[in-house]
Amino acid sequence: MISFELSEEQHALRDMVAKFARNEMIPIAAECDRSGEFPLELAQKAHELGLINISIPEEFGGSNLGMLEVCLVAEELAYGCAGMATSLLINQIALVPLLLGGSLEQKEKFLKPLCSSREVKFASFALTESGAGSDAAMIKTKAERAEGGYVLNGQKTFITSGDIATLFIVFATTDPAKGHKGISAFLVPKELGVEIGKKEDKMGVRASHTVELVFKDIPVPRENMLGAEGAGFYLAMGSLDLTRAMAAAVACGLAQRALDESLKYASERVQFGKPLLKHQLIQGKLADMSMEIDASRLLTWRAAWLADQGKNPVLESAQAKAFAADAAMKAAVQAVQIFGGYGFMKDYPVEKLMRDAKIFQIYEGTSEIQRLVIAAELAKKLG
Repeated sequence: MISFELSEEQHALRDMVAKFARNEMIPIAAECDRSGEFPLELAQKAHELGLINISIPEEFGGSNLGMLEVCLVAEELAYGCAGMATSLLINQIALVPLLLGGSLEQKEKFLKPLCSSREVKFASFALTESGAGSDAAMIKTKAERAEGGYVLNGQKTFITSGDIATLFIVFATTDPAKGHKGISAFLVPKELGVEIGKKEDKMGVRASHTVELVFKDIPVPRENMLGAEGAGFYLAMGSLDLTRAMAAAVACGLAQRALDESLKYASERVQFGKPLLKHQLIQGKLADMSMEIDASRLLTWRAAWLADQGKNPVLESAQAKAFAADAAMKAAVQAVQIFGGYGFMKDYPVEKLMRDAKIFQIYEGTSEIQRLVIAAELAKKLG
């Protein structure tokens, strides 16, 4: 029998994170958006609540929660601020390659100290380059064999929390002639000499830092390679397949905030002798937002549940991410429209929601890429 009811523990988790978002995130969201700064004090509070390394096994310092619980946390954090949520959740993406492809020795050496530290620590997922965005197989960063390991040279771009991370999971080509089959993954601690380049000045999710990384003749020991040489591309794609539901959940959180702000405003704002909420055109907008948010959440929960069953929800995660991203963008745009002129002003939260929402159609695989993935998975069913 299919059930959509959450357990008592899941309800308690969601309520706790909702309270954190309401009391800690929303009051500072506008200022962090203006300044473009990520509040490390808030991150420390989240770490103390067990919200930074949610899915990491307990033996390595994490909370050992499943992907469905990760999605519950992600939605509530994004309700508070999508920018802060992006950085608070980065370890759920960055550390997945280590969980999937790392040896026990690597997990003990890199994962446990990072997650079990009393002070909050972050990792970064370093895949994207200026000439290799959606086409990740085109990366140019090189890892050339040297005595004892490899020497890393290249540059990464659009790296979330790269300036505050202490560990980087870096994807580099070890054999350019092999294309995507020549890409390998490496664990690169910051102290090996990783340089922080330009910090991006973004349209939205401004409370999350996005930077360039520069690697100049960085010596990486052989034991820091994740999995076999040439397995990096598959490790990266497999990781994103598992974490894409979380990106969908973040979109759901922003969309729900847009709906709630719109409902509140529409119930208070009087035009033509009655609240906006009594006007059928406004009711239609709110109804569409509600339907698409619920559909997004259900798609997200299905993908997360499949991941928790040990399956690889490539199709379902892509569907959830593409649908939720589009729903969040539409919800934010409609929220601004319902607020009218006030929605265009920074004094009201929906202006920020609209700027934040756009990134969901771009990061973790654009909406176009998700549709290609969906179509490819459908084609496989033909045999």
